[in-house]
Amino acid sequence: MPLQRIRNTFSQLGALDGCLYFLDYALRKISGNHAYLIRYYLVAQPVRSEASCRASLKNPVTPLDHDDPLVPLFPRPPNVIAKRLHDKSLCFLARSGDEFAGFLWLAFNAYDEDEVRCRYELADPATCVWDYDVHVEPKHRIGRTFARLWDAANAHLTGKGICWSMSRISAFNPASLAAHGRLGIHKLYSASFLCAGPLQISMIGAAPWLHISFSDNSRPTMQLAPPARIE
Repeated sequence: MPLQRIRNTFSQLGALDGCLYFLDYALRKISGNHAYLIRYYLVAQPVRSEASCRASLKNPVTPLDHDDPLVPLFPRPPNVIAKRLHDKSLCFLARSGDEFAGFLWLAFNAYDEDEVRCRYELADPATCVWDYDVHVEPKHRIGRTFARLWDAANAHLTGKGICWSMSRISAFNPASLAAHGRLGIHKLYSASFLCAGPLQISMIGAAPWLHISFSDNSRPTMQLAPPARIE
């Protein structure tokens, strides 16, 4: 691995996350992707009542109609989208003319992680929501699609009295951390998952702290409270 890449990684991620990033890299190389380390930051961002940019009639963002003709073009497997809709997640769909430009998903009360075995539960679902899979098509990432998605979601949530949106961000993705940082995120705590075949060791910065499991029937549950309620 080039020395400059190593230096850049530590510069972007810091010492601890940089070391864990390269540990994950080594595990995947040695094991053929059968062993790896995933590390998240659990974060909360305030729901803003003011729009960050002007709405566009040509490039609208709207709640998803399940029969929308763009659904088959979503960059996720059909069974994944079907499960989200069955679980009553709310999707905001961004268009560029007649093209799919991006989406943002919201879950209420709780959400089961899809990368590792864990469950997030909202301690105060009357004022909090879980956001996930905020995706913008590559050719629209320079424009305002990301901001318009959040403006639409925030307007909807403000009308329901929801003040905080919770999510997880990969500690190894500095671009995502920077994008969410501009939205005013509060880091709650970290959660790291060491996986090797069926074994998963979860190391969490809050209860339950440490969890070991060998199957989908066993997973840690994390309670996420708004920042003002964290002691």
